[in-house]
Amino acid sequence: MRSDESNGRFELQKNTLRLLCSVLIKSGTRVEICRLLTPGVFQAPLERVVFEEIRELGAIDSRRLRELLPSRVTNRGFPDFDLRHLLAPYEVSEKEIDQLFESALQLLDLSHPDEDHLAD
Repeated sequence: MRSDESNGRFELQKNTLRLLCSVLIKSGTRVEICRLLTPGVFQAPLERVVFEEIRELGAIDSRRLRELLPSRVTNRGFPDFDLRHLLAPYEVSEKEIDQLFESALQLLDLSHPDEDHLAD
């Protein structure tokens, strides 16, 4: 069972991945967030690999990203990878997008603990 702190961190990671795969953000925004985050902030190997693949794919359309991601993650050693399960709920509503951005900003703070308030 996860502790409250690790549950919170897991939710930040999941929400950030949901944001990065969302059709509601531009590819340039995705690239910039990926540039600022370090892969090590994703504690679980699967989430880290998903992030690395998103970062590697760069500025492509989010629909194309969602098409390519499953096979790329599978090729990295996760044969049972299910993008829909990881990103559940799969579709991001406009109401949720602010919360997902906030999660990404909190993860950025964890990614760069020695820097003061990257999110400001």
